[in-house]
Amino acid sequence: MKNIWKAAVVFVAAMTIASCDNNKFTVEGQIENAKDSVLFFENVGLEGVNVLDSVKLDDNGSFSFSEAATIAPEFYRLRIADQIINVSIDSTETVSVKAQYPQMATQYEISGSDNCLKIKELALKQIDLHKRAMAIQENTSLGVDEANDSILKLIDDYKNDVKTNYIFKEPMKAYSYFALFQTLGNWLLFNPRSNKDDIKVFAAVATSWDTYYPHAERGQNLHNIAIEGMKNQRVLAEQNQTIDASKVTEAGVLDIALTDNKGQIRHLTDLKGKVVLLDFHVFAMDESPARILSLRELYNKYQSQGFEIYQVSLDPDEHFWKQQTAALPWVSVRDDDGIQSQQLMLYNIQTIPDFFLIDRDNNLVKRAAQMKDLDAEIKKLL
Repeated sequence: MKNIWKAAVVFVAAMTIASCDNNKFTVEGQIENAKDSVLFFENVGLEGVNVLDSVKLDDNGSFSFSEAATIAPEFYRLRIADQIINVSIDSTETVSVKAQYPQMATQYEISGSDNCLKIKELALKQIDLHKRAMAIQENTSLGVDEANDSILKLIDDYKNDVKTNYIFKEPMKAYSYFALFQTLGNWLLFNPRSNKDDIKVFAAVATSWDTYYPHAERGQNLHNIAIEGMKNQRVLAEQNQTIDASKVTEAGVLDIALTDNKGQIRHLTDLKGKVVLLDFHVFAMDESPARILSLRELYNKYQSQGFEIYQVSLDPDEHFWKQQTAALPWVSVRDDDGIQSQQLMLYNIQTIPDFFLIDRDNNLVKRAAQMKDLDAEIKKLL
């Protein structure tokens, strides 16, 4: 099951390359202002991104890569450092790219492929969406609920645009497949695991690929994702039908119920009466040790006054997480779904780490972007 979702992390999945030596495609062009930079040509596949070729650019910046064609659309990218241009290949065409470094991800021209032109449109739309979402998140004049509502509205509008003008318009195209795996931060914009409407979007592309590219691994992968989403929706529906109304509590915070590092289910709302720092964290990140040290200082300073930390780990390795949290004094839980966590969607988490402050009455007060001095904010709530 985890292999299915590797496609979501890397945007697109790959299929086996099968062709003869004479059946090739070419990606060529020129990258200005990139002398002595190494340009990588990479295939984006099920198991990750693989480097196929590379070249050290000269004054002219010219390049040309040729690879064996595939039996169905395939996805590649040109990369210098963190600047990326995504391309798709349908058969044996020649795709030409002209770009300027170091802004080549946004400042480039592409020809020879309608799919590549559409992918460029989608990539630029995604970059713009991220900028607008960050502007809302960093607007300290907005409350938590207002900011979240604004970002969710932004995302809904984006998805409706992409569904109407790209995916449903030509679901058999490579650019429609590419659009399915766009993200905002670590959050999939189209996520069949948590949104029943998104299942229909994946199914539309999967069905079209069955028709145009029968037996292609990409199409099979889409079917698996859609089927998993439908199973999840059935489970959620059954759970909603069996909720005991007497156990529903009113709170200004969405409850989280996850297993802690001692094997116990811990509810966020059970901490009512305390000031809580709700922290979303990945211990495998390089900056984790320094951040944990800062949290320890806050905890030691205010724990006796009614301060608690509820830390949600998104680490994929459970054993590693247990090792890292064994000596931590606060509530440490872990979400098995990692960056596909439902909690990230509910709390509108765009980047990791992120945190919120919750008052003694279980009301969400502020998120990280709205706080300049965390110590002072905790003091006020205590």
